[in-house]
Amino acid sequence: MSVACDQAISVAARSTRSLDLVASAVPGIHVTYAAGEEIHGEGEPAIYGYRIISGVVRTFRVLPDGRRQVEGFHFHGDVFSMELGINYELSAEAVADTKILVMKRSLIDTLLQNDPAVARELLMWSYQTLARAREQMMLLGRKSASEKVASFLLQLEINPGGEAVAIPMCRSDIADYLGLTVETVSRVLAQLERTHAIDLPSSRKIRVNSREKLAALAGM
Repeated sequence: MSVACDQAISVAARSTRSLDLVASAVPGIHVTYAAGEEIHGEGEPAIYGYRIISGVVRTFRVLPDGRRQVEGFHFHGDVFSMELGINYELSAEAVADTKILVMKRSLIDTLLQNDPAVARELLMWSYQTLARAREQMMLLGRKSASEKVASFLLQLEINPGGEAVAIPMCRSDIADYLGLTVETVSRVLAQLERTHAIDLPSSRKIRVNSREKLAALAGM
């Protein structure tokens, strides 16, 4: 994965970056996960919290009809699956080869009881998580397919006019995040390329030519 890609932070991921006090104060171990490897499953006991050292993670749930709904993508520096309940609400998998700091939940709970600053930080993180969930509901419920894909590309914060960036997630990941089919995502990306808002050197590489065009297409 390129450095540019590893540092392309989505809105969903950026909102989880506020737990620096927790991650720096709680000892943990470094674990490496291969691309596609499960980190934890939905409904399993929430024994650990996680912070990404390098790589990308997707969090998701499988719906009753068997479809997958990707909740978000998490990047370098992000904390994820810091549950307030006793079980994980989502599953988590490595999108690419990923190194993670794994922290015991019991140590985090002890720190929260003894450090008011950490408790405030976790409360703010909870508010941000709720705000992110509302943003995702708006993205899925109110926007057209073209607006959803354009919004997603804006979230990646790829610098316009630079080199093409290899994004780690495949089109099925993007489709499951946006509530679309893979075919629709591919069709919209081709449309965006025809408008010269982006270039697609390959299925996993994107060059952003104009954030202004993307913003207009996203309805912003």
